[in-house]
Amino acid sequence: MIDLNQESVRSVITHAREFQVGAYMEAEEAPESLADDQAFEWMTEYQGDERYTELRNVIEDLEPDQQRTLVALMWLGRGDYSLDEWEEALGYAAEADSVSTADYLIATPLLADYLEEGLSIHGYEDE
Repeated sequence: MIDLNQESVRSVITHAREFQVGAYMEAEEAPESLADDQAFEWMTEYQGDERYTELRNVIEDLEPDQQRTLVALMWLGRGDYSLDEWEEALGYAAEADSVSTADYLIATPLLADYLEEGLSIHGYEDE
């Protein structure tokens, strides 16, 4: 089980979809085709966007341990870890906590999809 309220994750998913879908439609190149450093640069172009600000605030309102859980959940949904490796993912998220978690997550293409998949792997039903 994850140590994060499912509704909190669903709020991040909703805000991520609103931001990323809008930003992707405006982008010349789809962020999922960019390298990690390029995706981060792409994301910074939208820092004044209201959708970006709302998503960032939702993530930053979470406690630090909840933010790390969100990162591990994204990694799980992306296939970087299996459910059997959940504790390892949480541990690595705690160790890797050196940059803004919100920036890291927002710069991740398909963030909402990965979080939904992570919830599904943990057995949470789609709403």
